[in-house]
Amino acid sequence: MSIIVTDITKKFDEQVAVNKLSFNIGKNEIVGFLGPNGAGKSTTMKMLTGYLQPDSGKINICGLPVTTNSDEAKHKIGYLPESNSLYLDMYVREYLHFIGGIHHLKDIKSAVADVIALVGLRPEASKKIGQLSKGYKQRVGLAAALVHNPEVLILDEPTSGLDPNQIIEIREVIRNLAKEKTVLFSSHIMQEVEALCKRVIIIHQGNMVADASLDELKKQHAGAGAVFVRFKNEMTANQLQSVLRLDVLPKSDEHGFLITAAEPDQLVRQIMSTCIAEKWDLISIDTEVNSLERIFKKLTDK
Repeated sequence: MSIIVTDITKKFDEQVAVNKLSFNIGKNEIVGFLGPNGAGKSTTMKMLTGYLQPDSGKINICGLPVTTNSDEAKHKIGYLPESNSLYLDMYVREYLHFIGGIHHLKDIKSAVADVIALVGLRPEASKKIGQLSKGYKQRVGLAAALVHNPEVLILDEPTSGLDPNQIIEIREVIRNLAKEKTVLFSSHIMQEVEALCKRVIIIHQGNMVADASLDELKKQHAGAGAVFVRFKNEMTANQLQSVLRLDVLPKSDEHGFLITAAEPDQLVRQIMSTCIAEKWDLISIDTEVNSLERIFKKLTDK
């Protein structure tokens, strides 16, 4: 296993930020690490990287205990924090050479050239970091996390503040990295997690609430699907419930009706045939089948 976390706990005064958290991540896995703001994600990541020490419990990175073998374990880790603090007055190559020196790399020039190519920084490599766009600054942070060729990547909100095109580009970089590295990354963008991960870990108020593959989660929460429908006709939720013989009263707003369903596709067929029989004018119908967003809300909604 690349990452082994056993019963780690972290308190700040009387507040428990992380409570007896345990999980394992194998080599070449991309795992999404999810939770609401204040759930303990960043605290956990800082403990994994050795920036914070757990009050109790153990952390192993590539067979090395982080708490007692910190320097050697840290060399196995590449870390991109959410804040991504950079030296804005330094040039991109200059900054990456500086980071390579911290890691005591033997051939810094070659390592910097390789990582610049890997994350797509070549067009901006001769500029000062302060001149770069948000997307390229994120690439510089990612390059700094990768310059020493770590086995484990820990990324805290790596696509924060990026535009859709930049998100797609960084996603491809992460996907390619996972061919040779273990990746644990945090994100509030559920579509991003679904696009990259086969497995997710969800924590809430410092506690583990899910650790499973996406397929397993969707099977466990099969009732999380929904159909959103809009009609040209005037319609009430009670009328819709009566005609469609629904067990649950649809939620209505000015835009239409949201109907929860264990089998959304079957409900869509039922609505379509009912529209023909009742001569209802259908404007739109959309399904959301067991999305990660709905499952996340279900597990973390107070």
